[in-house]
Amino acid sequence: MPPQLIALLTSISYATALVSARRGLNYSTPATVTCVSVVTQNVLLWSAVFLTGGIPEVSLTAVLLFVIVGVTQFGVRIFAYTGVHKIGASRSSALQAISPLIATIIAVVALHEKPGLAVVAGTLLVVGGIILLSWRAEKQIPTFRWWHLLLPLAAACLTGMNHPIRRYALSLSNEPLFFAALMGSVSLLSFLGYLVISPGSDRLTWNRGAIWPFLVTGVAETLSILFILTALSVGAVSVVAPIAATYPLWALLGAAIFLRDVERINVLTILGILSIVTGTTVIILKP
Repeated sequence: MPPQLIALLTSISYATALVSARRGLNYSTPATVTCVSVVTQNVLLWSAVFLTGGIPEVSLTAVLLFVIVGVTQFGVRIFAYTGVHKIGASRSSALQAISPLIATIIAVVALHEKPGLAVVAGTLLVVGGIILLSWRAEKQIPTFRWWHLLLPLAAACLTGMNHPIRRYALSLSNEPLFFAALMGSVSLLSFLGYLVISPGSDRLTWNRGAIWPFLVTGVAETLSILFILTALSVGAVSVVAPIAATYPLWALLGAAIFLRDVERINVLTILGILSIVTGTTVIILKP
């Protein structure tokens, strides 16, 4: 299967996870959907690992790197789903998709790289998109607070760090299925630690109305993790990343179809998402 198609499946799967999570969050909490997603990842992927020959021989360095990624992936989950709960699937997904901009900023600050015209243009588009998404958002989301925007942005920062680590680790040992399962185990341990320190308002809440949406979220996110690792193992980041980063468009479409009763989408939201996706793509494709 070509890496472009795998990247597209990654994008659609992750958008499905976010939209389905928003439906279930009408009845439950971000901690609960995170729990279901992490457990689903472990059950599905470890079953697949043992059905396909068991644990392979891999580099210890790669294992240690994916342990780090497993911890940060838990952070991505909890920030992303809390963002979906606070500001909706379409807005949150768009803000989370700016991870390439985060990586570029890190490169400029830490490595003293000089941004070209494409990076500057892409940055302006992303910033403009964020302004459009947040403009008078309190009129559409009565509980909106400006700091809610920081939740998907935090997820974007962690994602921006994760991709290059994953790519390097896969170059040491090309076992995406095993490493996706390993990430799930580390994320589960991280989640158990989170439960000890989490605020009382974000406890596990089991409601029948959330069960099926959260199960769909768990399966869809598990597939997205497996797809992105597989795509990075067979294709260049420059090929995979632009396609995988289009998930806000799929989330917007899903929200318009399946979340019409819980998530309002106006012209500013659409323009903001398009601006962010365009700016992100320009940054990724910079020469």
